[in-house]
Amino acid sequence: MRIPAHSVCTAIRDDIVAGVHERGSRLTEELLARRYGVSRVPVREALRTLEAEGFVVTRRHAGACVAEPTDQEASDLLEMRMLLEPLGAARAAQRRTEAHLKVLRGLVRLGQERARRGNSEDLRSLGGWFHETLAQASGSPALTSTLAQLRHKIAWMYAVEAPADPVESWAEHGGIVDAVARGDSERARTITARHTERATSAHRLRFPGRPAAPERGDGVRTSQHPVNMPSLRH
Repeated sequence: MRIPAHSVCTAIRDDIVAGVHERGSRLTEELLARRYGVSRVPVREALRTLEAEGFVVTRRHAGACVAEPTDQEASDLLEMRMLLEPLGAARAAQRRTEAHLKVLRGLVRLGQERARRGNSEDLRSLGGWFHETLAQASGSPALTSTLAQLRHKIAWMYAVEAPADPVESWAEHGGIVDAVARGDSERARTITARHTERATSAHRLRFPGRPAAPERGDGVRTSQHPVNMPSLRH
């Protein structure tokens, strides 16, 4: 069975974000195909997509390599998210469906419950699902796709400190959902802007001012991520 290129792309992107493929390291089609258990064709397609997204660059005499964003490029990503997250919330207030609201309310209930218990790992995952669902509720595939790419790249470049007050953070999530449910675009935009600004202050660059990583073989750590395993996220 042919493994689709988007699945290969997801696997490579996830490993770049996790640091399995190091910044500046080469990404050869042959080694990637062997690593993920696929042919070179979907690997080639995936590398083209990842280059368009900014995770991969093509260098003369080296071929495809993991990108090495500058501090300024990383900072620009946070600024872009601060502009687009509130826009997505405002659009969601106009276009959300009852299905979106049901999921958002369920995530807020779980988040508030976990926040009271102090379970930070669950909160990180729930927060990601919340913002992904909120973006989908905007009814704009282009905006949803752009925000998803921003989240991936920010997770790659930044470490995020847990909120000082997770209960307050999830109260803000609840306020966003209330505004979206009422169709109040401006309030949804305002609360989301405040929430995003607060979250941005907790981001710390993983590699501030770091020079290019020296080449060591293929630059790949030892963990494996086969594409044709059921655990792969699509």
